Amino acid sequence: MTKILVIHGAGMNMRGKVQTEIFGTMTLPEYDAHIQSYAKELGVDIEIFHSNIEGDVVNKLYAANDGDFDAAIFNPAGFSRGYPALTAAIGQLRFPTIELHISNPMRRGPASDTVAVSKGMIAGFGVLGYYLALLGLRDTLKK
Repeated sequence: MTKILVIHGAGMNMRGKVQTEIFGTMTLPEYDAHIQSYAKELGVDIEIFHSNIEGDVVNKLYAANDGDFDAAIFNPAGFSRGYPALTAAIGQLRFPTIELHISNPMRRGPASDTVAVSKGMIAGFGVLGYYLALLGLRDTLKK
């Protein structure tokens, strides 16, 4: 079974509490419930991780790289720009990473730094973006 690490970056714990005009009212636990449901439907094994600390995310990515993960989905949130260690870590992974954004961040500024080292990016589809990323990785990894 395909195993995918889902990482929520800095500030995702504030979803549904602030900037609801951009991100909506869904909270992080509600996102996680949807993601778990999508994974079950698609027959994908997932682990979900959140941290507001760059080093924790870097360490989790390296541990996943050394473990049995096949891919990662990364919502950088507050880690979108100015985190070179995170960008370097993603660029060194043996497996593909899909960058995911709930909204369209290009409407608010430049693209994230980590998208340049990611296999692809999904933006602007809300929680459904996670379904698209899981489906895309599952089907790509089967080939």
